[in-house]
Amino acid sequence: MKRAVMAKPLERAPLPSRLIPVNEALLAPNNSYGAPEFVRRGYYVDRPFRCVDCGKEEIWTGTQQKWWYEVAKGFAYSTAVRCRICRRKKRDQSAESRRIHLEGIERKKLARRKSAKERSS
Repeated sequence: MKRAVMAKPLERAPLPSRLIPVNEALLAPNNSYGAPEFVRRGYYVDRPFRCVDCGKEEIWTGTQQKWWYEVAKGFAYSTAVRCRICRRKKRDQSAESRRIHLEGIERKKLARRKSAKERSS
């Protein structure tokens, strides 16, 4: 007579100690056929990445991800690619480029007004 062998329960991987839950209602809408991994999982996990500018190893924390996806309404399939220092440099470069661009537009407006006055005089 054979004895029935009871199957062991499946062992699950331990959950991270700091679970940052996903609030799906706060995510920006996206026209995708499927939900991102963090939505299916139900919480954010810290994700390592290498900065594309300086090559420094960084961690994109669950808290940072929650802010990016739910508060800033970032695209659900985007991830961090720059470290904090390189993001700041990039932001400063963009601000400087924008300032120079707007100054150029203002100079052109002033030049047009000046030439219009000269023609009318």
